[in-house]
Amino acid sequence: MHDHAPSGIRGAGNRRLLAISLAITTVVMVVQIVGAALSGSLALLADAAHMFTDAAALVIALVASIVAARPANDRRTFGYQRAEVFGALVNGVILLALTAWVAVEGVSRLLAPADVEVEGGLMLVVAIVGLLANAVAMWLLSGAQRHSLNVRGAYLEVLGDLLGSAAVIVAAIVILVTGWAPADAIASLLIAAMIVPRAIGLLKEVVSVLAESAPQGTHVRDIRDHILATPGVVDVHDVHVWQLTRGAPVFSAHVVVDDRVMRNGQASGILSQLQTCLSQHFDVEHSTFQLEPAGHVEHEAHA
Repeated sequence: MHDHAPSGIRGAGNRRLLAISLAITTVVMVVQIVGAALSGSLALLADAAHMFTDAAALVIALVASIVAARPANDRRTFGYQRAEVFGALVNGVILLALTAWVAVEGVSRLLAPADVEVEGGLMLVVAIVGLLANAVAMWLLSGAQRHSLNVRGAYLEVLGDLLGSAAVIVAAIVILVTGWAPADAIASLLIAAMIVPRAIGLLKEVVSVLAESAPQGTHVRDIRDHILATPGVVDVHDVHVWQLTRGAPVFSAHVVVDDRVMRNGQASGILSQLQTCLSQHFDVEHSTFQLEPAGHVEHEAHA
């Protein structure tokens, strides 16, 4: 006996937001590449590389969202919702690879300064354009990222870019005011430092989902207490809580009920109460209950 609560986290709205963010990211990336080439800024080039990575990540997120929307079938009974998790996994790996590249380039520039004059004015203008574009993209994704792991991966990518653009702006101002060129390389290292914790956090969440751990913030003891508080329920066992992806929790349990519940035909009412409880109090999308008379537990113990 089970219940499915509607979920719109993988709907057309998310795909539209991802597509708009992809368009913004691609345009700004081209602008930054041209600006980096003309200004000689390593920080701006690193931010452009991050934008390129973001564009690839958004493509992955968009494709994963489309795949995840496919209906379930006899082979994949839960559908393709896990496609979002794999998309987020790729995003996290890309973020870490980008961090290593930026760090190596930044340290190399500091240890062996290249004979390249950095044009602080052009660097500043391009960085401001990037900052504004990333702010718009973040605003578009801010709502959906709270419910979709895949969209959250894309959101973190854009957030990293926004912070990177801010660092480039500061470096450009320093260069314009003081002429101190190493500020450009330092900004590159700051970009790398800002990427690492978000990438690790995203990968930890992916591992948690793939390991079928209980969703963060979900307390199995509280769910068990709610179930036991339902009139007619004697005990509950074999409780399992996991998630297919962010915002798609799954719950199953064996619920032992008083023998009179079965005899009086009250099982349907108890099932409805349990499903409503899981949906309203714990935001569980898919719940499955096996109702058992008290004597059935002893049978299972000997099986």
